[in-house]
Amino acid sequence: MFNILVVEDDHKLRQLFCTVLTRNGYHALPAVDGEDALRILDKEFVDLIISDIMMPLMDGYELTKTLRDHNFNLPILIVTARESFTDKQRGFLVGIDDYMVKPIDVNEMILRVGALLRRAKIVSERKIVCGETQFDYDTLTVFQPEGSIVLPQKEFYLLYKLVSYPGKIFTKQQLMDEIWGMDSDSDEHTVVVHINRLRERFKVCSDFEIVTVRGLGYKAVKLD
Repeated sequence: MFNILVVEDDHKLRQLFCTVLTRNGYHALPAVDGEDALRILDKEFVDLIISDIMMPLMDGYELTKTLRDHNFNLPILIVTARESFTDKQRGFLVGIDDYMVKPIDVNEMILRVGALLRRAKIVSERKIVCGETQFDYDTLTVFQPEGSIVLPQKEFYLLYKLVSYPGKIFTKQQLMDEIWGMDSDSDEHTVVVHINRLRERFKVCSDFEIVTVRGLGYKAVKLD
């Protein structure tokens, strides 16, 4: 299930967007402004952001710029009452991916969310290619020139998440919450064990490696 962060200071709109997203199979995470969104991003993995522009404390422009400055490349859809070309231009210049003007058709919003996710390769085909290695989400299979391997479910999901965002650091807690669920009885040592198993399985792989970032977590790095 994809996590969609809804950043909107209007309570009714925020609730509406979250309800529509949930009905369409997404997991919606509500935030009241940009600062609240950053707090959620520290704790939760997010696949896409839907954000208003005019909000207290931190507006949509500033939120987008902050994320892009810190190499967060997830898709951002702006939904706002500001409709001038100048407003749209500013949004695209700071790094948004799409722009809708209120009042919006929520069915169109869902279509745009799906298109953005596909564009971001988080996709309906659910395949990732890294060099000569291919990851097939639906079969839990990693294909390499020397052969294929079907991984245990948690190992595959963990590897797929890391490789989906090369260079992005994930904390152990983020990975626990995303792969094992927030209500899991497992602790962060479970992540360490699975990371070590993956490193052993792919120790001779020349396409990627899993790197420990001391004090922060893990990231997948593409190799030349």
